[in-house]
Amino acid sequence: MSTQLPTDENGHPIPALRFMPAGAHVLTVGATSTRVGPFNAKTRVISIFATGPVFLSSGDATVVAASSDHFFPAGTYYHASLGGDLQGRDRHGYLAALRADSDCTLYISEKE
Repeated sequence: MSTQLPTDENGHPIPALRFMPAGAHVLTVGATSTRVGPFNAKTRVISIFATGPVFLSSGDATVVAASSDHFFPAGTYYHASLGGDLQGRDRHGYLAALRADSDCTLYISEKE
C-alpha cells in the first residue's frame, strides 16, 4: 500500500500530526526573554525553526528563558512534545526564547 506518511524501519506508516488552526506563531527573539502561549489545549506537539541560535524553555505562564536553558541551533526544524501524559507530567503551555547571538525569528507551529 502506498502512503505519503513517513515510515518506520519496518515499513509501517507513522501517524503524522496535523497543523492546528490559528496555531502558527512568529516570535522575534532578542536580548530579553520573550514568551509565546498559551498553546491550544488540544496541541500535543510544537514544531520550531529559528533563523538564529536561541535558548529555549517551556513551562507555564511565568516561564522565562535564560542562557543556561536548552540551546537550539539556527536552521534546524524540530518537533517537541508539550507533555501532559498518564505518568502525571504537567503539560507545558508556553515557550520562552532568548537569543544566543543576535536578534532572530522563531517560527512555531502547533500540531494535534
